[in-house]
Amino acid sequence: MYRLNEVVHHWIYQDYYGRIKRLEKERIFCCHQMTHFLDVARIAYIKNLEENLGFEKDVIYTAAVLHDIGKSFQYKWTIPHEVAGEKIAKEILTTLPEDAQFTEEEQQQILRAIRGHRRKHEGMEPIEELFYDSDKRSRMCHSCPAQKQCNWTEEEKNMEIEI
Repeated sequence: MYRLNEVVHHWIYQDYYGRIKRLEKERIFCCHQMTHFLDVARIAYIKNLEENLGFEKDVIYTAAVLHDIGKSFQYKWTIPHEVAGEKIAKEILTTLPEDAQFTEEEQQQILRAIRGHRRKHEGMEPIEELFYDSDKRSRMCHSCPAQKQCNWTEEEKNMEIEI
């Protein structure tokens, strides 16, 4: 997982990850930090294997660690985090060391996963569906102490343990 680690250690990633961490320091709702990112990655990878989707493991894990990286833009300027995150991810992916580069197709898969993980829509690509489902299933709303204050609808809340 060399390429994944190059992404996580990239100075741009560290900058935006640090911003999210600072902004969520007192947050009572779900946070968007490494525990969540890796939960999404693991669920997505299991579903990828079970459903024979054919995505590479490091593409899934890289998309997972990047899928919420734009959260600080949503918190501070109400810019949707999937929009900001796609731009940040593209900058990171295109400035990796040569031996850590993702192919153009892999980059597009990662960017589609980021862009499409937030809302269900008509004609979703398989990677968008994978990340939409994995992101939602990673949340344990049924045992969250802030469940009653959460602005997610009852349909959005994950009230069952599923992968």
